[in-house]
Amino acid sequence: MSDLASAIGIRAEEQSLVAELQAGSEQAFALLIAQYSHPIYSLIARSLRDPADAADVTQEVFVKVFRSISGFHGEASLRTWIYRIALHEASNQRRWWGRHKRQELTIDAPLENEEGETFCLADALATGDASPYECVARSETRTHVEAALRTIPEPFREVVVLREIEGFGYEEIAEILNVNLGTVKSRLTRGRAALREALLKDAATRPQGQQAHPSRNRDAAKVGHPEVGTL
Repeated sequence: MSDLASAIGIRAEEQSLVAELQAGSEQAFALLIAQYSHPIYSLIARSLRDPADAADVTQEVFVKVFRSISGFHGEASLRTWIYRIALHEASNQRRWWGRHKRQELTIDAPLENEEGETFCLADALATGDASPYECVARSETRTHVEAALRTIPEPFREVVVLREIEGFGYEEIAEILNVNLGTVKSRLTRGRAALREALLKDAATRPQGQQAHPSRNRDAAKVGHPEVGTL
């Protein structure tokens, strides 16, 4: 009963937010961005050939949400609707990249700020809650998993990211991708297998000096392992 009450409460809260958005409330739109910007950015970054484009695509997603909210009638949940838009925009960006073959920007590429100082994204993402060795190991694993994800065919990658990283249920994924439940489960099975194979292949072909500990390679290849789920 408590779960049902909670679900009803969430649904009512969502309807209230949608009503405010459709009325043009800037405060409601700011709340929407605060709630969804990080997960949408993460989803898009894992969906693109060049993660450096994720910020621009994320911004475009919310522009589309703002422009289209008047046509939202609640056939799906607001969350499902936003994720559907995000995946569509990511797909558009991949097609654009395929046509123009943009030069990739790696996380270690030097950048320059407005003051002319040089820095790299890896420095900006460093955390202070772990030792230098742990930071390097965590960053290395994340890099390899992210790279492996990009080698998986798009239909399988989308399902793996939505299920294993974003935590969506099978029914929600089916709704987001507009496919049946059996297709979701089939793609997830094949996507998990492809990711595991890509990670093991990467570990096997890495130069000897860059080989991680064997047990770490095996763990990273297990979809659902914390190293995968906290990218």
